[in-house]
Amino acid sequence: MSLDNRTALFRMPIELRWRDLDAFNHVNNSNFMTYLEEARIRWFDSLGEEWVTDATAPLLAAVQMNYRVPIPYPSSVVVELFADRVGNSSVTLGHHIGSEDGTVLHADGHVVMVWIDRATGRPTALPDAVRRVASSIAPPAAP
Repeated sequence: MSLDNRTALFRMPIELRWRDLDAFNHVNNSNFMTYLEEARIRWFDSLGEEWVTDATAPLLAAVQMNYRVPIPYPSSVVVELFADRVGNSSVTLGHHIGSEDGTVLHADGHVVMVWIDRATGRPTALPDAVRRVASSIAPPAAP
């Protein structure tokens, strides 16, 4: 479905629920964030290695969402995640929410996830699996 030429880290179809709608009969903007959250957690879980522990955890540090076209009901959408940047303690994940057939882009943007030490609240190194997989398809860093 990808609406650009990036390689997706993860793709997740979503069947809309009636409760996702607002008074204007399209998906409420807050549900877009819920779709992204679910896709991120499923991607982390799909790595098959620890990405959260008693000592470390990811926090959402920033979100940027461009709402392009409302999502009507009924419909199915696909969330795609991309590795945009891999840092020492953070990963920037690009995202698309698009129509199931790939012809409509409903939203795009990115999130920054930072791993922290739970005891100190300070940034800590990315989990190995997150770094390895995201680095394998992230664009090269600018010089």
